[in-house]
Amino acid sequence: MTDIDHTHDPALKSFIASANVPGCDFPIQNLPYVAFRRHSAGEPRVGVAIGDEILDIAAVADLLDGAAWHAAAACAVPHLNDVMKLGPAYWAALRSGLSQLLSTTDADQQSRVEHNLTPIAAAEFFVPVQIGNFTDFFASVFHATNTGRLFRPDNPLLPNYKYVPVAYHGRASSVRVSGVPVRRPSGQTKRSEDIAPVYRPARSLDYELELGFYIGRPSTLGVPVPIAEAGAHVFGYCLLNDWSARDIQAWEAQPLGPFLAKNFATSVSPFVVTAAALAPFRTAAFTRPAGDPVFFRQKCASRARCRFFSAAVRSRKSTGRSPRWSLTTPATAAISKSAT
Repeated sequence: MTDIDHTHDPALKSFIASANVPGCDFPIQNLPYVAFRRHSAGEPRVGVAIGDEILDIAAVADLLDGAAWHAAAACAVPHLNDVMKLGPAYWAALRSGLSQLLSTTDADQQSRVEHNLTPIAAAEFFVPVQIGNFTDFFASVFHATNTGRLFRPDNPLLPNYKYVPVAYHGRASSVRVSGVPVRRPSGQTKRSEDIAPVYRPARSLDYELELGFYIGRPSTLGVPVPIAEAGAHVFGYCLLNDWSARDIQAWEAQPLGPFLAKNFATSVSPFVVTAAALAPFRTAAFTRPAGDPVFFRQKCASRARCRFFSAAVRSRKSTGRSPRWSLTTPATAAISKSAT
């Protein structure tokens, strides 16, 4: 897991005034990455959010050196993949270099940085990562129970849930950046009054606030990754809306699971908050009730940690403390690509 260092210092200030306003989403301790461009102006680039501005990282790469320069130069493209595959040492160097650059007192460097800022209000955002595939984990026991009641009121939580992270792959082709309109899907549904299923627009369109994480450091196909090493593969996090057409899902999901009810859209935040930025907010893993299976508990309880996140949705807040499976367990399953 990422250590806490000088970039997390609560007293650290940026020369960009908006980053120092109390309650700012993007203070200098955060530094999330984003794929952006000025509205209809050229190709997207990778930037870092600071206050109410976005810095074009590659445009100031020559102000950095060593591993930080190497990582910054990899940001002259529309996605984060080239940076993500460099690994934790480069990620840490870039974060440290950007932190120093955005807090510098050097007038010449300040001028260069200011020349390459774009107001967030004037930016157009894109999906920040080229997504080859993704895995949807049923990580929260409360969510699994509530959803299970919709389909199995008397037996909402299936037996395998307490033994292994439940998940399924797919839907990468319909990932969209937050804010892109979503068309209401159509599909077969069968209501209680229907003799046969009817093809029609979904009536029960649902949203789900979820926490997404991006795997950066590559792994080898078929080679398991130890739970203790899983954290070094996680580049960062985003908020995610897992759109669901529940009435279509109820009819089509058996026996293999949802298809058209889920594949029409997944919305992700344009901002990727790095694992390093969330290091001060690590907390103990979810405490399981007595009598629960111990298959994974003995292997990862001392190392696994959930990260805190919060987002207001209709005046409600959610935290990353509630998932039954801490990040390292599903991350290990996703990274390893192995059944062992």
